Amino acid sequence: MFMSIIIENLTHIYNFGNPFETKALNDINLNIEKGEFIGLIGHTGSGKSTLIQHLNGLLKPSSGKIIINGFDITKKGVSLREIRQKVGLVFQYPEHQLFEETVYKDVAFGPLNLGLEEEEVHIRVKEAIELVGLKFEEVKERSPFELSGGQRRRVAIAGVVAMKPEVLILDEPTAGLDPRARDEILSQIKALHQKYNITIILVSHSMEDIAKLVDRIIVMHKGNVALTGKPSEVFRNVALLESIGLGVPQITYLMKMLHKLGKPVREDIFTIEDAKKEILKLMRRN
Repeated sequence: MFMSIIIENLTHIYNFGNPFETKALNDINLNIEKGEFIGLIGHTGSGKSTLIQHLNGLLKPSSGKIIINGFDITKKGVSLREIRQKVGLVFQYPEHQLFEETVYKDVAFGPLNLGLEEEEVHIRVKEAIELVGLKFEEVKERSPFELSGGQRRRVAIAGVVAMKPEVLILDEPTAGLDPRARDEILSQIKALHQKYNITIILVSHSMEDIAKLVDRIIVMHKGNVALTGKPSEVFRNVALLESIGLGVPQITYLMKMLHKLGKPVREDIFTIEDAKKEILKLMRRN
């Protein structure tokens, strides 16, 4: 049973020993528990992408440990193939990695490489396609390249979901999508988490998306963990976040402005839904 990811004293140095040496991660210590929905945020170059690529063995640390399911995956002899079955990683623009002639074959590629029986592969492919909000019978024989950008993104995510990972890492899964496609993708990610209680790590530049979806936020800055906590705890630190090139959700700035104008509203509001409730309370008072 997958229990947690434990990161101990993780350091990663690119181009070690030459003039272009760069420390991308500096002594990171984190625990991620089973079933958590984590938001990973940070300015470009903060170390987010380097960190997530360590979690399924794509990068090896310069020093430190990553312990998954009780095994240190940084040790020699560890089966990274098994780790990658448990930890699925969806890169930015995953649709660029689609290559099969039909949606079915693309989603089936991973499960087939696990050596599963054809019947099990079929069950997984159908389930994964429907989980990402597509109609199996409508898309299974279509070329993924005939689909819209948002649909192709979903097919690419379905290919990882069909592997049945216990941890799903998504690096900017809504990058480049229009607002409707973006909301649909996020809705499906939320549904995945709720249905299977898998651990999700969402990398995003959108404070609004992070505030709405995640249980806990990890803030990266210059290769360090600058802050971690629940959204309500992290987004209280407006000055710190702004000092490292981030911010808080726009709705939070609005509520703070209303408070400064003398309106009796809470400042610790981070989602539009909570803001609506607070503003309705204000209107009823008047």
